[in-house]
Amino acid sequence: MMVEDKKSVKLLVGKTIVSKAGRRFGEVGNLTFETRTGELLQIVLKNPTSYCDALDLDRDKNGNLLIPYSAVIAIGDFIVVAEEDII
Repeated sequence: MMVEDKKSVKLLVGKTIVSKAGRRFGEVGNLTFETRTGELLQIVLKNPTSYCDALDLDRDKNGNLLIPYSAVIAIGDFIVVAEEDII
């Protein structure tokens, strides 16, 4: 991971997460990663929308909803995730 990548991770916190269809999930509260490799594993949702209630999302030990980072397909003004990779 390059220094530029580390900066961009900080820029992800607070971004809105949406599906390809435009459904809003919430915002990035934090990221979990593999400490040994630095691989991003999950996005911790902040301010989840009521839409998330209908999904069977994993939760962390504090009860926060998690989205697998592998579902991310685009990062720009929003973080776009492939809903089919989540549910």
